[in-house]
Amino acid sequence: MKKIIGSALTLLTATALLAGCGGTTAPTTTAAPADTTAAPAADAGKTESKSIRVGVSMPTKDLQRWNQDGANMQAELEAAGYTVDLQYASNDVQTQLSQTENMISDGADVLVIAAIEGSSLGEALDMAKSKNIPVIAYDRLIMNSDAVSYYATFDNYMVGTVQGQYIIDQLDLNNAAGPFNIEITAGDPGDNNAGYFYNGAMDLLKPFIDSGKLKVVSGQVEFEQVATPSWATETAQSRAENILSSNYADGTNLDAWLCSNDSTAMGVENALAANYTGKYPIITGQDCDIENTKNMIAGKQSMSVFKDTRKLASQVVKMVTQIVNKETVDVNDTSTYNNGVITVPSYLCEPVFADANNYKELLIDSGYYTEDQLK
Repeated sequence: MKKIIGSALTLLTATALLAGCGGTTAPTTTAAPADTTAAPAADAGKTESKSIRVGVSMPTKDLQRWNQDGANMQAELEAAGYTVDLQYASNDVQTQLSQTENMISDGADVLVIAAIEGSSLGEALDMAKSKNIPVIAYDRLIMNSDAVSYYATFDNYMVGTVQGQYIIDQLDLNNAAGPFNIEITAGDPGDNNAGYFYNGAMDLLKPFIDSGKLKVVSGQVEFEQVATPSWATETAQSRAENILSSNYADGTNLDAWLCSNDSTAMGVENALAANYTGKYPIITGQDCDIENTKNMIAGKQSMSVFKDTRKLASQVVKMVTQIVNKETVDVNDTSTYNNGVITVPSYLCEPVFADANNYKELLIDSGYYTEDQLK
């Protein structure tokens, strides 16, 4: 795993956003391994994008970010002239498998898949490989298959380091005496990214936990103890309520709660509103969902890692076009993401964080949201 040492968060500003995926200082283009550059099932000499069919599989419409990702992807691909088959799988593994197989049967030339569960698509991937259909894993690495051609995502380990460094800076852990109380809520154990988020944050925070400057009062530290199946808000809320009633009902203050994304952060915030009367803690998140951003403005959430999926969608469209035209596909990481069978050539975009001080610049001025959406 690539280890990125958390730097001062002030360096991760809007400038970094522009320098990330699709920015003006793009990483060096690197040729992918020969066995991952199979031509699409379409005519090998075909270069007109309008004749190419792209299947896009998204996990669910229940989370705002996947709605946005799907819409952005479809708009970008159609603007480039592709025929798009966009499907949402309602967070049901069997539905996604069936939808993907149907995309292949209906003549998909390239597949873009954000997997619900990283190891669940073996049959569909075997089918794609038999038809020489390239597969781009989108934001979630598809595991245990040699049929994955490329991976496009944000630097998931860095997402965790951004969250961890934010807590370090806000509590001034390098200088303050402490101790400070912290709790941890991680993501879905079936999502390969969840481990990267957790490890990125914990690699920075664990030294403070080991020294006693940070104290996890509940004692729940290991990933298996803090994971949240399906990233479900209700599950995160129920666990948070139990932690609060068992460890903080006596007036003990909670100083920080590391949450890997916004849906889990929302569950923690709901639990705090109903079960906690102490000093309000620092709460991290990820995705800048609208309701979480409103909470951030209201002081109920401290930050959220911003991953501008418009830029990721643009990068994926570029990769699709490079595949179709048999060009070298842009990747900037060829060593980090091993799916258990192969190391998948990847393109990583750089995340930044939004908080009450910079959300207008990152989210409104950039056109990601309007002011009315955040009222």
